[in-house]
Amino acid sequence: MVRFAGSKTPVLIESKKRLNAPAARQIIALAEDRNLPVIAIAEEATADARRILADHRIGFVDGLGNADLRLPGLWMHLVGHPRQDRLGGAASAVHKARLSGKTGVAAQAILLEPERGWKVRELATLADVSSGLAHRLLARLEDEGLMKADGKGPNKVRVVTDPGGLLDLLAEETVVRPLRTPAFRLAQSPTALIRGIAKALEGKKVDYALTGAGAASLVAPFVSAVPIVEVWVSAHLLVDRVLDELGMEKAETGQNVELLQANDDGPLMFHQRTKTGWIANPFRLYIDLLHDPRRGREQAQVLREEVIEF
Repeated sequence: MVRFAGSKTPVLIESKKRLNAPAARQIIALAEDRNLPVIAIAEEATADARRILADHRIGFVDGLGNADLRLPGLWMHLVGHPRQDRLGGAASAVHKARLSGKTGVAAQAILLEPERGWKVRELATLADVSSGLAHRLLARLEDEGLMKADGKGPNKVRVVTDPGGLLDLLAEETVVRPLRTPAFRLAQSPTALIRGIAKALEGKKVDYALTGAGAASLVAPFVSAVPIVEVWVSAHLLVDRVLDELGMEKAETGQNVELLQANDDGPLMFHQRTKTGWIANPFRLYIDLLHDPRRGREQAQVLREEVIEF
């Protein structure tokens, strides 16, 4: 019971040790089943979890000093201070399967076939990761309530129960810090620029995947603003040596192309062919849009609603 200003309001309290995006979605589902305001209390709530709860007008309080309570006649909003994760025990074990890098690639493989029953060895083979990493990922997703298991031992199969929650977790934990090479290529329009880049890269047999607003415009025509065409290229490519051959020049300002490179070729995994060229798989594309400060979050939401559909 929350009492304030001479009144009182009954609330449903949901407590979590660590509140992440999938857990926030579960609380939203709980709130929809009850005819009471819900307040989530956690030792730590991630930024994405807090945003999701606030968007659905669900209150939260965490041990980092963040709070958002919206009840009849009461609105309290406090911003805490970030700190490094100090949680121990089970939470630390969970972080060993953080959904970034190779683990993130394996999570993308699962999302590409969300109705499939997954065995450890099958996931490891498809995502080109170790069996140990695949096992840790599947075990974590089961613990998070995002997958359910059937069977035991080598025959144990796990199936996704909440693909939207898995995508939220993947987006929340993926770290995007590519090496960026800004460049300029002459073109009459964004469409001509995208086609020219794809043709030039394929002509030089460069592994690539268009991403960002440029790639989104190919699969979601409603995404119209393409200020810069972003392209993941192989981590082994010596970009500076091939810019001229690709019809580009390095640009400190006024660039209309950015060539992106990671430590490995993970961003190219499961890339998909379109009439124009290769684009990042929809989940990699969604994540890249979320990290784009140029209206990227807005475009990511449209991509999720119209293309991903969960």
